[in-house]
Amino acid sequence: MNLQRPNANDATRTANRSKSIVPMSGLCTRCVDGCTGNCEVFKASFRSRELLYPGRYGDITAGGDKNYPIDYSHLNIQGYALGVDGLPDGIAGNSDTAIFPEVNTETEYGWNEKVKMAMPVFTGALGSTEIARRNWEHVAVGAALSGITIVCGENVCGIDPDLELDGNGKIVSSPDLDRRIETYRRYHRGLGEILVQMNVEDTRLGVAEYVSRKHGLDTIELKWGQGAKCIGGEIKVDSLERALELQRRGYIVTPDPSHPINRASFEDGSLKEFERHSRLGFIDEEHFYIEIERLRNLGFGRITLKTGAYGLRELAMAIKWGSRANIDLLTIDGAPGGTGMSPWRMMEEWGMPSLYLHSAAYDFANRLAHRGERVPDIAFAGGFSSEDGIFKALALGAPFVKAVCMGRALMIPAMVGKNIDQWIKNGELPGTVSQFGSTPEEIFVCYEEVKDLVGADEMKRIPMGAIGIYSYCEKMKVGLQQIMAGARRFSVPSIRRDELMSLTEECARVTGIPYLMNAYRAEAIDILEGRNRRPERLVDTNVFSLSTGYGTGSRRIRTYE
Repeated sequence: MNLQRPNANDATRTANRSKSIVPMSGLCTRCVDGCTGNCEVFKASFRSRELLYPGRYGDITAGGDKNYPIDYSHLNIQGYALGVDGLPDGIAGNSDTAIFPEVNTETEYGWNEKVKMAMPVFTGALGSTEIARRNWEHVAVGAALSGITIVCGENVCGIDPDLELDGNGKIVSSPDLDRRIETYRRYHRGLGEILVQMNVEDTRLGVAEYVSRKHGLDTIELKWGQGAKCIGGEIKVDSLERALELQRRGYIVTPDPSHPINRASFEDGSLKEFERHSRLGFIDEEHFYIEIERLRNLGFGRITLKTGAYGLRELAMAIKWGSRANIDLLTIDGAPGGTGMSPWRMMEEWGMPSLYLHSAAYDFANRLAHRGERVPDIAFAGGFSSEDGIFKALALGAPFVKAVCMGRALMIPAMVGKNIDQWIKNGELPGTVSQFGSTPEEIFVCYEEVKDLVGADEMKRIPMGAIGIYSYCEKMKVGLQQIMAGARRFSVPSIRRDELMSLTEECARVTGIPYLMNAYRAEAIDILEGRNRRPERLVDTNVFSLSTGYGTGSRRIRTYE
């Protein structure tokens, strides 16, 4: 069967007329001459390239919905009736001390100088898309108050309407980037940080030099790719003048706004938007190290790398080169990804799905560790939205994975909070919200917590979307505490791979996580046959290999009375 339904999706605002669909093509089994639509082929017949992208641009985020053979739902979390690990030194585990509110969800990343976060989550890159720009204050303030890192994505300077460049095409002033950095910093409370991301255009414009000189940021991120697409970032603009301006700045703009035919199409109303695209990046080992050294010489104490759903070769490069360059965090983003704008069919059909890619990342990191090479701290990204996914990612990639990067999921609370504020002002609260009250104090459970953090006077300036982010993070934090307590792991570093079991043998083969009917089976038989009177917890010895598809053993680390 087809793992997704082509030719019709809400993302492209299309649908089949017939209930009977050809699985491969997505075409109706009976295509009628005279049909009024609205499948993708129908709509593309007159709107052409507009059907490449989810819409409407600036108002939505979109995520691929292909149903891969296995994903994180094919892993379940183990629970135990004995033992505890990760409590503070000197505290013995018992029913009075090992209670879930005492679980420590803090994590940290970095090669030498660590960055601590209140929980193992940070935002995906909010870059040059309109929806990221409009919601930045809400996400940035919410992330700062929640004690997590925020990533300011690629091309922010390049599309800034008020960008000023010198005679060499380098940034003199970028008010929009200034706004983004200053907003987060105003409410930063010592946990997390702001990362500014760079692609090819950002490097050419001198983004690193600007943020170092103007803002003195400690960290900058290089970008190789993302899970949603294997080309550079893109946005849409609905102004001919704006399209020409971006073209003059060196961007690829399509259709070419300087071409007379495209100008005519825009003027007659058929062409409504232009697309601004970034160039493809090209990597090689020598220049990667040269760029890392250049950034360090600019004053950046920490350098991170974001890579996408490429195949095993590029994954190995990211891990190996990152190890040699002593990078502070490697974020590995799996397909299908979610985005403010990416080609829809690419989002559906391109790249290594998250669970497969993350399993390979663990295997590769493991190989380096067994060779005595230090592995950079890793974050997994690609479709996470809840505390169970956070736990599974940390366990699957233990001990290398320190956090999970969330994209669309962390934007939703910002939009919800912002919209609730507007609905209150307009007197138009929907029933889904008004059932809880009519004021922010009544609606937001965490309102008083945020007020206590910032003070009554400052609370008047906190955007409601930030309270949405804080509320969502608090939900995930408490949920994670509950899951961790059930697995008897009371700190993030204590989480191990043996906290997971595979629900299918295919999942076990891909991930190296034992099939649930095999997990702890040897220990169970020992107990039944009286060979083991003191049950022991197992921790994986990190010997899963892609070449065989299976793990090769485990070791006992603790005996419980």
